[in-house]
Amino acid sequence: MKYCSNCGAEINEGAAVCVKCGCAVQAANAPVAPRKTNKGLVKFILLSMLTFGIYGLVVMSSLSNDINIVASRYDGKRTMHYCLLYFIVAPITLGIGAVVWFHKISNRIGRELNRRGIAYNLSAADFWLWNVIGSLIIVGPFIYIHKLFKAANLMCADYNQKG
Repeated sequence: MKYCSNCGAEINEGAAVCVKCGCAVQAANAPVAPRKTNKGLVKFILLSMLTFGIYGLVVMSSLSNDINIVASRYDGKRTMHYCLLYFIVAPITLGIGAVVWFHKISNRIGRELNRRGIAYNLSAADFWLWNVIGSLIIVGPFIYIHKLFKAANLMCADYNQKG
C-alpha cells in the first residue's frame, strides 16, 4: 500500500494524484530530487578557503544526505549528518567519531556503487590507506577526498538516472 508523501493519506494503486490533498504521486523508483554531481577536489579546497571552511561543511553535509537518500531504502541504515559529527561528536570523542564516520561512509558508498553495478571501487581501505597512512606523504588525504567525491558523483548520477 502506498501513502501520500504530503498528507499521509492512503493512495490507490495507479493513482496519479492524492484524492485527499491533490498532491502528485511519484513513481516508486523516482528520485525525490536530483542529487548534485558536481563535487570536486579543487572546487572544495578553493571555496572552503574563501568561505573559511563553511563550504566544506556544506559539501560534506550534502554527502551524508546523498548517501541517506540514495541507499537507506536498500540497506536500512542512516549516516550521521556531518554537522552533528563536526560540532558535537568529534570534539567529545577527541576525533575518533570522525574516523569512524569516514570509515563507515566509505564502505557504505562503496557497497551502494557495487549494488548499482558501477565499476568504481571505494571502501574503508581507501580511507585508511590514503587519508590516514597517506598523510605521511602529504597528498594522501587529497587523493582520498578526490576518490570519495568521484564515488559520490557516480552514485548520484546513477540515482538521478534510474532512481
